[in-house]
Amino acid sequence: MQTKLQFYIFSIAALLFSCNSNPNAPFNDTPTSGKVAIAADETLSPLVQAELDTFHGLYRYANVNLSYKQETELFKALVNDSVKVIIASRRLRTDEEAYFKSRHLIPVTTKIAIDALALIVNRENSDSLLMISQLKDILSGKTNSWQQISPASKLNDIAFVFDNKGSSTVRFLQDSLLNGNPFPANCFAVNTNKEVLEYVEKNKNAIGVIGLSWISDHDDSRVIDFLSRIKVMALTDKANPIPEDYVKPYQAYVALKQYPLTREVYMINREGRAGLGTGFVSFVAGDAGQRIIRLSGLLPATMPVRIINTN
Repeated sequence: MQTKLQFYIFSIAALLFSCNSNPNAPFNDTPTSGKVAIAADETLSPLVQAELDTFHGLYRYANVNLSYKQETELFKALVNDSVKVIIASRRLRTDEEAYFKSRHLIPVTTKIAIDALALIVNRENSDSLLMISQLKDILSGKTNSWQQISPASKLNDIAFVFDNKGSSTVRFLQDSLLNGNPFPANCFAVNTNKEVLEYVEKNKNAIGVIGLSWISDHDDSRVIDFLSRIKVMALTDKANPIPEDYVKPYQAYVALKQYPLTREVYMINREGRAGLGTGFVSFVAGDAGQRIIRLSGLLPATMPVRIINTN
């Protein structure tokens, strides 16, 4: 059965297929044709792939060569000009801006979405509520046992697993919760978000952190499969919370700023002209691209999200 997102993709592809550009244009590429290399943060790959599949469906002469990288490698690729556009969860740093300025280049940064980090645990773990203060204690090494969080827990040492040592996840948690300090020994990396999910599924004492787009589209069969194998934790940043204060990383709670681990997503374009990279950025930031973000369960940057209160 097609998901809502797939239905939308195929619908607009059928309506706009005739919008393809002439491949014999005077430049090597145009906003809708030619070739370009871009790179994206691996934590955002389900969302980015949905955007790219739609773009390629609409513009048959466009060939966007997409690679997924950890955050440190992502910005290196932009600086050394091996890619023209990156999709990342931070803006350029001051030193990176200075480098481009020295080369007489002004990369254009476009905010496209608000993302979140999700904490996941094994399905046999009875503890699925966590305060941000408790998360800080885990990441700083003050808390290393499940009994310190819940004395009734039957689990022992906590294993905290993230995707990659150079990932945006590591940088975000260190900057926002640890003032840049390193993680303790019981926090370690695998390679990808998928491997984080697999590790948590197999280890009862684990906490994993992944990008929200891996589990946000509840109409996607892959997401349903992932959610059947793990549990998503509910978080709160309140000091003395009641059960109702804990929320999961659902789109509505991200929109209302009630979920504490949120971050912005940007497309950074160093192309400097109206080429295919610029065309793809315009597509993602435009109406069609923003609808895909909304249907994927993230918060679009420019499109309102309807929030329904139920009793």
